Amino acid sequence: MNYYVVKYSGPFGFIKPWTAVRDSETFSQQFLTPSIIEGIEKKLFPELLGIPGIQKIAGHRLAYDQVSGQQEVIQTRGWNSTRKGKEFLFDRPKAILIRGVLQNPVLHLAFVSAEDASIAAKQHVCLCRNEDMMYPGEIIETSKEQFGEDEELFPGFELVFEKNEKSFLVGYHRVSNEPMYGWIKVVGQPVSSF
Repeated sequence: MNYYVVKYSGPFGFIKPWTAVRDSETFSQQFLTPSIIEGIEKKLFPELLGIPGIQKIAGHRLAYDQVSGQQEVIQTRGWNSTRKGKEFLFDRPKAILIRGVLQNPVLHLAFVSAEDASIAAKQHVCLCRNEDMMYPGEIIETSKEQFGEDEELFPGFELVFEKNEKSFLVGYHRVSNEPMYGWIKVVGQPVSSF
């Protein structure tokens, strides 16, 4: 079986940690969850918006230079109220989180159809935030086996979306709220050395 692989790259990319806590505790930024891949697919193929699940992306690989820690101010969902005399004061506490931003990420998306790869290669993608755009490059035709093992052409982290003895919980799907499982496959040198 042939794969048609579109290579995307950009200067930086933000991936939201699935835990929504300090990423230094989880380091979940090195992989893309099923819902992130599904979101990228729905952006590339809007005709799939009403169809749940991943339909066209057969595999992916993510590599980068390094993760840069960035401070982000967040607020809680709830409000605190205090009474001052007859008045009530409402306040939302703030906290600072350290979130990682990938520097010089490279994302390979594999498609079974050359037509799907051609459509994808004419569009940008975002890893999680709209301002972190990655732009398409060439389409590489390869075999499924070569995409799975070629350390030179396709290095990176890939979360394999299946539940087995190597799998772990990677989050909850944003739409269905179902738990998502996978295991990390590492091919070649996913983090570039300077």
